[in-house]
Amino acid sequence: MAKIFTSYTDIVADIHDGATLLVGGFGLVGIPENLIIALRDKGVGNLTVVSNNCGVDDWGLGLLLREKQIKKMISSYVGENKEFERQFLSGELEVELTPQGTLAERVRAGGAGIPAFYTPAGVGTPIAEGRETRVFGGKEYLLEEGITGDFALIKAWKADKMGNLVFRKTAQNFNPMMAAAGKITIVEVEEIVETGELDPNQIHTPSVYVQRIIQAPSFEKRIERRTVRS
Repeated sequence: MAKIFTSYTDIVADIHDGATLLVGGFGLVGIPENLIIALRDKGVGNLTVVSNNCGVDDWGLGLLLREKQIKKMISSYVGENKEFERQFLSGELEVELTPQGTLAERVRAGGAGIPAFYTPAGVGTPIAEGRETRVFGGKEYLLEEGITGDFALIKAWKADKMGNLVFRKTAQNFNPMMAAAGKITIVEVEEIVETGELDPNQIHTPSVYVQRIIQAPSFEKRIERRTVRS
């Protein structure tokens, strides 16, 4: 059974300098925003972070970036963060850009125990320079390695006391695959219910992948880019 915590300080206490973190979310949707704040307050540094993006300048993973806590980002989209751009261009931040579908599959493969796979994405581009390729059926494919992490930081809608998770709407993005690929998976949720209350057919991540749960006092759920019709 997953262990239920009541303190954010305690739930991230063993995340150490130099750790590799898998962080769920897409833009600002479905991000573990309170866990990120807890890491900022802890002051842990030299982190390698695997996430679709790095938040924005003043929210999400952008908070860790601003405090120089991230050493390397493995991401697919980085266009909304000016501090990210500044640190990358100045050489302060190492960046490994990965096509979005490839990033998702690398994490899924890692969680499934698959060390590597071949994909056509990136063939013939700078991403493939100096890397192994093979031809299958007359088409060239690029070898990509699976990704795992020391810790996965996840945001879910509901959890039961065993650690089974349900994600809501777009928060299903990278969260389920990140949860499976972390050696220790830490989840913040909107609600914790009794074991047996969740419909087994609706569970997205089974408890076997989850080690720690905390119910958040609140979520700000910021909107990354708001557009209105004139």
